[in-house]
Amino acid sequence: MSLKDKTLFITGASRGIGLAIGLRAAQDGANIVIAAKTAEPHPKLPGTIYTAAAEIEKAGGRALPLMVDVRDEDAVKGAIATTVEAFGGLDIVVNNASAINLSRTLQIDMKRFDLMHQINTRGTFMVSKYAIPHLEKAENPHILMLSPPLDMKEKWFAPHLAYSLAKYGMSLCVLGLAGELREKGIAVNALWPRTTIATSAVKNLLGGDEIVQASRIPEILADAAHAIFEKPARSFTGRFLIDDTFLKEEGVTNFEKYRVDPTKPLMPDFFVPDDA
Repeated sequence: MSLKDKTLFITGASRGIGLAIGLRAAQDGANIVIAAKTAEPHPKLPGTIYTAAAEIEKAGGRALPLMVDVRDEDAVKGAIATTVEAFGGLDIVVNNASAINLSRTLQIDMKRFDLMHQINTRGTFMVSKYAIPHLEKAENPHILMLSPPLDMKEKWFAPHLAYSLAKYGMSLCVLGLAGELREKGIAVNALWPRTTIATSAVKNLLGGDEIVQASRIPEILADAAHAIFEKPARSFTGRFLIDDTFLKEEGVTNFEKYRVDPTKPLMPDFFVPDDA
């Protein structure tokens, strides 16, 4: 199955994992809505919605750059309406936008706590909510969250409770929406990387170039997402997928191509269950 002429609404798609997912779909000739905040160049982060749009078009897709803060209800409603008007419908939603702060409970300020919950949990819920009426009309509709398996272990919460609560909130949306939307034939799944991914966020927040060298590239998640979107929505839903495990099940055998530096041992990501 190709994603040609399918319309994807991807939050946080101006760079990193969101952009990689968009570029992979663009290779099929898909329509990609870049729903992100960065309209002007950022001093520490690469890319804007417009540079991302240019990359999407170059890769073979049609791009619609929209400046969207997923905390803003009117902006989200307006962006989805604009998407449907521009492309005639909506097939796939990717809730990728996310904020991270790994401070412990006594160190984190409530403004940062609120920001993570507004973007991660509330943003995911709200984008999904306003997309559902349009996804109901699609042939093979999918909602995908870039969020972890619900592995309820103390070790995932104790070091950075505020972030874990916000990130697991996205996964709870998967659990609930998969059940709620099953009869409507809308698939809702989660995808999470086994290792750290070489993005600006990882470089800036988790340890610089050393962590990046021990990471995989975003394309591993893009290939996994593409394979998910090819699945029949009525039967493939409610899954919490780890990127390389899922790709192996899909027949992928070469994972070396996803490594930034094959000589470096890979850095495990947060939230990956021990038995995954």
